Amino acid sequence: MTEIFGIPIQAFLGQLMLGLVNGAFYAMLSLGLAVIFGLLDIVNFAHGALYMVGAFLAWIMLEKWGVNYWFALILAPLVVGALGVVIERTMLKRLYGLDPLYGLLLTFGLSLILEGIFRDQYGVSGQSYSVPDALAGATNLGFMVLPNYRAFVVLASLIVCVGTWYIIERTRLGAYLRAGTENAKLVQAFGVNVPVMVMLTYGAGAALAALAGVLAAPVYQVAPQMGSNLIIIVFAVVVIGGMGSIMGSVVTGLGLGVIEGFTKVFYPEASNIVVFVIMAIVLMVRPAGLFGKEA
Repeated sequence: MTEIFGIPIQAFLGQLMLGLVNGAFYAMLSLGLAVIFGLLDIVNFAHGALYMVGAFLAWIMLEKWGVNYWFALILAPLVVGALGVVIERTMLKRLYGLDPLYGLLLTFGLSLILEGIFRDQYGVSGQSYSVPDALAGATNLGFMVLPNYRAFVVLASLIVCVGTWYIIERTRLGAYLRAGTENAKLVQAFGVNVPVMVMLTYGAGAALAALAGVLAAPVYQVAPQMGSNLIIIVFAVVVIGGMGSIMGSVVTGLGLGVIEGFTKVFYPEASNIVVFVIMAIVLMVRPAGLFGKEA
């Protein structure tokens, strides 16, 4: 059997796919964080909780209301996006202009509240969510067996990430968003409603977290702590990519997922810390992150 670095090629490619799937979730979550931080200057610690709420909504829709996966993939991000709008209007907007630490503490408290509510209602045991029938099974590529759903997750993540980058960096709407964060009064003078734009940006970031949660539901167990287990790694991804850098978050998320996956093969003891070791090295060499702009 052909081997790569002493590992059978099928096991090697299987680990590559696992790393890409984890990287896809890192990329989508760090993308939402980068959008919110880059455009609103908010360190959104509630992002992991919103990801968990998205996964739970998909599970509740299926188990309680009989709503299938494809409708949940649309409805759950819309509901969580609306929740994000409520959070921005009722709480976060009062903190604009203050030290970002206040926003971090508020969103950290919100994440604990949301996790506590779901822990109280559903316990700490994970809930299983079946893979949709259309994506069940696997495809034999000859050199490896590719699970259909995991391939869908990677593809969907890439489409969402590239689409979001394009909207922010290459469209007039994105130009308004970036200009509004630089000089809100000047942009408002041109007739743009900046407060509404800011509100919708936070809602869109929350919806991205929920979309990642729905995609993750059939891969991982749906549990109240699934967001808090992931959010620290996602923050490390954002720091490595460059705070506020959209493309940096996407590329770094996918890359770190693959590196973490291969670390589990070659040196499993380091798999839980490899992301943070890379973050420390990057901060020493380039404090603004790989794709960040030096001040």
